[in-house]
Amino acid sequence: MIPILTDPRCLDHGPFPGYPERPERLRRIFEHLELEGWPVERGFEHPQTRSMVEALHDPRYVARFERAVARGDGLLDSADNPLSPGSAKAAWAAVKVSLAAADRVATGGAGERKVFVAARPPGHHAEHDRAMGFCFFCNVAAATEHLRRAHGLERVAIFDFDVHHGNGTQHLFESRGDVFYASTHQFPFYPGTGAAEETGEGEGKGATLNVPLPAGTGDDGYREAIRGEVLPALEAFAPEALVISAGFDAWRGDPLAGMRVSEEGFADWGRWLGELADRICDGRVLSLLEGGYDLTALPRLVEAYLRGLGG
Repeated sequence: MIPILTDPRCLDHGPFPGYPERPERLRRIFEHLELEGWPVERGFEHPQTRSMVEALHDPRYVARFERAVARGDGLLDSADNPLSPGSAKAAWAAVKVSLAAADRVATGGAGERKVFVAARPPGHHAEHDRAMGFCFFCNVAAATEHLRRAHGLERVAIFDFDVHHGNGTQHLFESRGDVFYASTHQFPFYPGTGAAEETGEGEGKGATLNVPLPAGTGDDGYREAIRGEVLPALEAFAPEALVISAGFDAWRGDPLAGMRVSEEGFADWGRWLGELADRICDGRVLSLLEGGYDLTALPRLVEAYLRGLGG
């Protein structure tokens, strides 16, 4: 079974009651997975955490975030990013577990190269110098860059299936040709980026693929987009590892979006990605939790994806 890596400190980011990105999201996921027999590992440190974050985010922004938490500020940059006393601790823990998982994926033996990170706050909206959309540090970008720098992988591909476009991840890599970024997302929708015409810049031209989808898209529409566009593009890029921004808010009952994906749909996505990874990159797949806000369905959706991914 695919190991799930998490950290109890990720529960310490606890903004106001009713905030969609709440600690219960994570707690319910790993409680459900443990009950079903999935191996859940907790608590990680990593010596390269700060250096990797500051390689991607402006160190002045990092310091501003830490000062805001220490002062007891209520928000950072926008109303989408409320703070609590444990917000910085949780954000750093999410990066630590993401880097530890990247190490596992890069060095694991055959059959041990698929890992799921159940951490929060999520990260794919975090820009170089500002917080956005519940996100402070771009966890998926940190894991990707760590695979490049620490493990020498020359080409890494990211697929973001969160219902919201991962503006932060795209912008951090859009001028580079060594990281391919693909996204399926509801459009037009928050954060307003992710048009099909956004294909990268400079040396990264052609290394970004956006597949915007209209509200109401369900399993059939996603099947066409993923199997018809995303998977062929990932295979053509020939990465040495796949990194997945795994958001579960395209679920038909999610309160923050308007898509119609079923539980079986997420299982299919996992299966397709697992089969692709086995074929092109020795099975290396690092999946990191992003969105998904239906607390009742979320644990089942994560498990469906993991069952598909593990074959």
